[in-house]
Amino acid sequence: MVPLHGVCDAPSGTAHPPLVNAPSNDAPDASVVVFNRTVLSFRVPYLGMSTQERARRSMVNIQQALDLGGPGVVSVKATPQGQLIFVDELMTVILSPDDVDPLAGDTLDKLTARTVLALQQSIKATQEARDTHHLLISMALVAGATVLAVVLYAAAGFVRKRLLSALLQFVERKTAALGAGATEILRRGRIVSAIRAVDLSLRWALGLLVAYAWVSFSLQRFPYTRPWGEGLHAYLVSVASKLAMGIIGAVPGLLVAVLILLIARAVVGALGSFFERVEQGHVGVHWMAQESAGPTRRIATWLIWLFALAMAYPYLPGAQTEAFKGMSVLIGLMMSMGASSFVGQVAGGMILTYSSMLRKGEYVRIGEHEGTVVSIGAFNTRIRTGLGEEITLPNSLIVGSATKNYSRAVKGAGYVVDTVVTIGYDTPWRQVHAMLIEAAHRTPGVLADPAPTVFQTALSDYYPEYRLVCQAIPQEPRPRAEVLATLHANIQDVFNEYGVQIMSPHYVLDPGEAKVVPPARWYAEPARHVAGSDIVSGA
Repeated sequence: MVPLHGVCDAPSGTAHPPLVNAPSNDAPDASVVVFNRTVLSFRVPYLGMSTQERARRSMVNIQQALDLGGPGVVSVKATPQGQLIFVDELMTVILSPDDVDPLAGDTLDKLTARTVLALQQSIKATQEARDTHHLLISMALVAGATVLAVVLYAAAGFVRKRLLSALLQFVERKTAALGAGATEILRRGRIVSAIRAVDLSLRWALGLLVAYAWVSFSLQRFPYTRPWGEGLHAYLVSVASKLAMGIIGAVPGLLVAVLILLIARAVVGALGSFFERVEQGHVGVHWMAQESAGPTRRIATWLIWLFALAMAYPYLPGAQTEAFKGMSVLIGLMMSMGASSFVGQVAGGMILTYSSMLRKGEYVRIGEHEGTVVSIGAFNTRIRTGLGEEITLPNSLIVGSATKNYSRAVKGAGYVVDTVVTIGYDTPWRQVHAMLIEAAHRTPGVLADPAPTVFQTALSDYYPEYRLVCQAIPQEPRPRAEVLATLHANIQDVFNEYGVQIMSPHYVLDPGEAKVVPPARWYAEPARHVAGSDIVSGA
């Protein structure tokens, strides 16, 4: 055996001196690279040589052994000081026990086996690089792989286009069948754009996968680039195997999560059926009003699904990963930032629902808005005016505002209609009462029972204020605004018929004549027909 380039300082045939190793934890690792392949890495100095010097000498020794043109047989000889690796009986590498990384579970035998394998692969690659016939075969294989990759990509593109065309035709038929009523929910242009975006993503993914496989295969055909191709192939296989093992490992937990969600769905369905029967009046319970059944069903549904998600969360794939935890923290932070408004709206909805402040179908006035309650949601309430408008009000605004309900304190179904007029003191109040009541009787939709009533709500400096209060019920149905408009028109007609001006006098100077009504005119028409009746008592 022949030591090369000072690997051993003792001459051949003499006893070797003890090998003194001086490991240093601060010494950087140095790799032995042969023909673009890493054979091993030295971790410690040896015989006074640094790790870089050991790696340099080992590479020089291996190259000299290969230049001799031998068969490239790799052998190992064990010594008390370490493992000696030979190429064609020429010593090339000395492995020290301190080169082993015990923290990684490595041993000297494992390190020696890996080094021998890598060295054999490097020697084989060197021999192939000198073989012209092998290089020509590799080039032919790469050319064939190129043609195959192009054909596969084209075939996949043809199948993809056919599937895309069929999917677009299906969407066209479905959107046409839904009709114009679904244009706001399902817009064909948006659906087509989404499908084309998915198609573009699949096209790129397929192209990148084919290109990745082609590059990996091509690099492995040539000796010098073979380590790169093997690295690409190993990475792809590693990712695929990890993904497959992750999917297989996630199946039991996913089944548990699905089972929890199915149980929650069954419970929601059972409770939903119960609350719907209560809402429709088929089932009566003393602890829940009929109008509260719908909101209670929604609240119970939210709570059940939230509980089910909380129970299923630990079994979801990736729930214990740092990314999943970080996303959970981000969602919690976003919810906490908007929690004040969210909680306020939900609390307002619950107050409206369970305090019976409003009911669906009631006619109310909230602030400056007036209309019929259409729906009471968890976050807002919608009212519909008689002027072709639908107003959405936040529940927190309703709870903090004064609400006037025209439907709550009425006899039977319907709502209250009221209006105010101011007439001068020179007009008999009995006549004003009678005219307002006659105008109410002429208005379609205003009920005779309970009878319309007139109240004098104020005695101002220049005129009294009369408020007509009556009850109306929509029979067509007619909105309150329409009934009120007809009532105002009838009031004007009745006052014109009896020659009374609807005006509120204002004076700069005190008039010469007193603004009083003589007793002879107290019962001016139409008050004369109902003298002594409820007109007087209604005052």
